[in-house]
Amino acid sequence: MELKLATAEKQVLEELVKLLQSRDLRGDNGNWKEFLHVYDKNADSPSDPSRRSHEDLVQFLTTFKKKEDLQLLKCHANHLLIENLKQESQDEDTPEQMLVRLTVEHPSYSLDYSFKPYSEDWFVSDVGMKMKKVMESTNMVAVDCEMVLCEDGTEGLVRVGVVDRDLKVILDEFVKPNKPVVDYRTDITGITAEDIENASLSVVDIQETLQPFLSTGTILVGHSLNRDLEVLKIDHPKVIDTALVFKYPNTRKLRRPSLNNLCKSILGYEVRKTGVPHDCVHDASAAMKLALAVVEKRVDTTIKPSKEMLEVEKAKLFLHKIPNNVPSEELEQVLSGKFTLDVKQAKTQGRYYCAFALFHSSEDADQAFEHIDGIEMTDSLGLPQKVVIIKLSSGSRASIYVRKMVQDE
Repeated sequence: MELKLATAEKQVLEELVKLLQSRDLRGDNGNWKEFLHVYDKNADSPSDPSRRSHEDLVQFLTTFKKKEDLQLLKCHANHLLIENLKQESQDEDTPEQMLVRLTVEHPSYSLDYSFKPYSEDWFVSDVGMKMKKVMESTNMVAVDCEMVLCEDGTEGLVRVGVVDRDLKVILDEFVKPNKPVVDYRTDITGITAEDIENASLSVVDIQETLQPFLSTGTILVGHSLNRDLEVLKIDHPKVIDTALVFKYPNTRKLRRPSLNNLCKSILGYEVRKTGVPHDCVHDASAAMKLALAVVEKRVDTTIKPSKEMLEVEKAKLFLHKIPNNVPSEELEQVLSGKFTLDVKQAKTQGRYYCAFALFHSSEDADQAFEHIDGIEMTDSLGLPQKVVIIKLSSGSRASIYVRKMVQDE
């Protein structure tokens, strides 16, 4: 930590000392004033961190040895990095930095990336402690993970795929969950209990593999990347999230295009097909290709849905706020007609998941929506939806929201 602090910008060190002052935190030599009393015998010396030398600030900060204190310092330095990026002029942005900016300025960023990485098993990047040259690195690696549902309702990491800018696979490994698994979500992940039976890697092992990239200022790329970072237990400020970068015209920023739709619109192929499990390496590669399409080909980040895409969207219904205790097979009772369920993992660790009901035509989807016995309303985007109460085989009841994907004409 001493060397990393020694290479940090003085302004960053000043803010870190002020943070410790505001919380009255104590290192080996007490708080800031107590430290100065021992470190500097001159009673007239200034205590304002901005009037102290770089060396003085480093000497104080290195008296903090507890991991939770070090995590706090790194988190705050990373926060300062993002805030400085927002305030800097866009004129000198590289294309990669522009994508980072689009990510961190999205209205959902502050919520999606508000991790609480103060526990022992989190890895916090130290890039905010680096000199500006490291922070401005344009190196990129893309990450995607497969998760299972654990007994305590959280998600557990079972596979991780990482590719570099040239789409070379850096990592493709199974990971052993540290909690009992209740649902492998095999239809989504393609992973069974047998696949991870002999897995020996842990989340910490994956963190250690990625650490050299993060410490040199590499940008992490992914689609809904916050979900992957949460199960990886990694906090890193330099991210490009293609779910936040790209947007549809004339819609609120909160409506996010799917990875599959982005690939069809920009790359000309489907990365995911109905009924086929995900592949984290393929998804990581797709996210990297999308980022490179903007960086190298200057593709517009505003995408126009094709007529075909709109027709596909009209033939879907979105089931959301589904409690985790509702087995996916019991969702069949919610809708009438013939359809295929595409169950999605939760975006964040919590109590709910979601699913898409895929119909043969928009007419079939409309008819199924009309037959739902529930309270009709509109969501925050003005899309029609209903709240339905279903009775589970266990005897309990659960409420589920069913929403159309496209505004009625």
